[in-house]
Amino acid sequence: MAKYLLLKHYRGAPAAVNDVPMDQWTPAEIEAHLRYMNDFAARLEKSGEYVDGQALAPEGAWVRYDGEGKPPVTDGPFAETKDLIAGWMIIDVDSFERAVELAGELSAAPGAGGKPIHEWLEVRPFLTAPPTVTE
Repeated sequence: MAKYLLLKHYRGAPAAVNDVPMDQWTPAEIEAHLRYMNDFAARLEKSGEYVDGQALAPEGAWVRYDGEGKPPVTDGPFAETKDLIAGWMIIDVDSFERAVELAGELSAAPGAGGKPIHEWLEVRPFLTAPPTVTE
């Protein structure tokens, strides 16, 4: 089994077919979308392919170490990750092909008007060993 990260993007990916931002959806449309996501996760949990998943809040900050005895430095807001990544799901599947199959199904979550979003999802394998260094 191999773990994959499925990333849902607010922006930055190619436009979805049903490209209406979630802040313009009705409460019923949001509820239907979340129900689809939860049902999808529950099905994968039963098959042993679900690891974890979360939606992300839009707020956040960049933080870095600034030296011994100094407090961490924060900066922002930036229009990068927190404005781009809406949420994630980790799956543990037999192959990349299975990860792509599941991402395709997840892409069909309903959106505005109850129609499938057909959004682009990023599929990223977990690093299982340190990168090989060639000298």
